[in-house]
Amino acid sequence: MIVQLEHAALSVANLERSLAFYRDILGFQLIRIIEPREDGELGKIAGLPGARARIAHLQLGANMIELFEYVMPRGQPIQAKRTQADHGFVHIGFRTDDTRGDYRRLKALGVEFLSEPVEFRPGVWVVYFRGPDAETCELRQTLFTAR
Repeated sequence: MIVQLEHAALSVANLERSLAFYRDILGFQLIRIIEPREDGELGKIAGLPGARARIAHLQLGANMIELFEYVMPRGQPIQAKRTQADHGFVHIGFRTDDTRGDYRRLKALGVEFLSEPVEFRPGVWVVYFRGPDAETCELRQTLFTAR
């Protein structure tokens, strides 16, 4: 029986650039970097014979992101016209306690947003933004009110 989501993984073009974003801007803690291995195990797991990658594990609260910079084979960028309606992975969501404040802070640091924060339903504020490889990320705040 599956008991919980353990982590999400992203393939990135440049590990240092993505570390600067997820660690330095979003506040994840770097747990480890795994340098490319020659033993072929990653290729077996990923179905890519001979694959090698630099891998970083980053923690935020109880959750982890795993960043892969493939050195063999090199990956392709996300299609420029990809939208949230396209099939497959569409975004990674982060819980915040201040969507509008984080929006202002991240925007001042040059992060690209798809819109300003929106109250999606009463007490739920959401905004999407782009990561360094054009991956879509979400900030979501739920305001709990007494009834």
